[in-house]
Amino acid sequence: MDASILIVGSSDFSAELLEQIHRIQMFAIVAPDASEAIPLIQAQQPDLILLQADADSLELCSLIKQQKNLSWIYCIIVDRLPMTVTNPTELEKVLELRSEALEKGADAYLNLSLDMTASDSLADRRVRLLQAQIKTGLRSVLNHRELMRTNDILSAIALSDPLTELNNRRAFDWELPRQIKNARDRSEPLSLLMLDVDYFKSINDTYGHRVGDQALQLVSARLRHNLRFHDTLFRYGGEEFVIILSKTDCHEADLVARRLCRLIGGQPFTISDNQDLNITISAGAASLLSADDAKGASLIHRADQNLLRAKATGRNRVVSSFETQSPPPDPSTD
Repeated sequence: MDASILIVGSSDFSAELLEQIHRIQMFAIVAPDASEAIPLIQAQQPDLILLQADADSLELCSLIKQQKNLSWIYCIIVDRLPMTVTNPTELEKVLELRSEALEKGADAYLNLSLDMTASDSLADRRVRLLQAQIKTGLRSVLNHRELMRTNDILSAIALSDPLTELNNRRAFDWELPRQIKNARDRSEPLSLLMLDVDYFKSINDTYGHRVGDQALQLVSARLRHNLRFHDTLFRYGGEEFVIILSKTDCHEADLVARRLCRLIGGQPFTISDNQDLNITISAGAASLLSADDAKGASLIHRADQNLLRAKATGRNRVVSSFETQSPPPDPSTD
């Protein structure tokens, strides 16, 4: 089983546990105390930690469990107290330590007394217990990883448009505020393009929705294959697409939009061996202003208004924010 294990404790404690871990063909790294363990945990995020029972290790366990990105790490507290405690006071201390360990977030508490007078049979059983607990912990971590992988897949599905395989409107609503913040933090320009397939309703009415869907897939593929590395394309809804152009001012955005319009309209789309479609798009471009809100609503509005102008003034064209800002006519919905 591939796994990373960290042992935190004294040299003889670590040496004993390392020997047992190697017997089950696993490997571990060692930290002598909690202070040296912390940077290792943050950098390597081990799957499982074996901590020698003391106050510092309990605090370390608590610290790990309080951090969301580390709380999945399986923590085992190991003490080396005698297996049989007859003194009531000592017994009370043992029970208190174990209770505190579990309250601090430890996933398991083991007693592995290293009494050299113990029989071989008893020593073997203690080793077996340690190995079983490690395997239990690693199964828990594996289950966590599988759950996270499943969640990632479900998130990808939720943020993906099934027809075009582009990011969808939900993904756009999440991504735009993030990119606006990045642009402002770095004092970089940011622009937005809104694109609409011209006369798409006529395609559906004339050829049927199957051909309409195929046309959207082909248009989205041509757009995707002709974007720059730092451009992000989304299907906004219906026959409308939106592109976030990072590090792009209004003049560059206008050039990008005109190039995409030429690429879409310049060559027919092959629907079948005997059917080609000539398709054009209209585009509205807008760039981020200091007065724009953090979520990008005003930026989206300007790009959308420019798209309406492009459609109302003949389609197959681009209107950008630096052009004349007269109120847009009301185009037909065809």
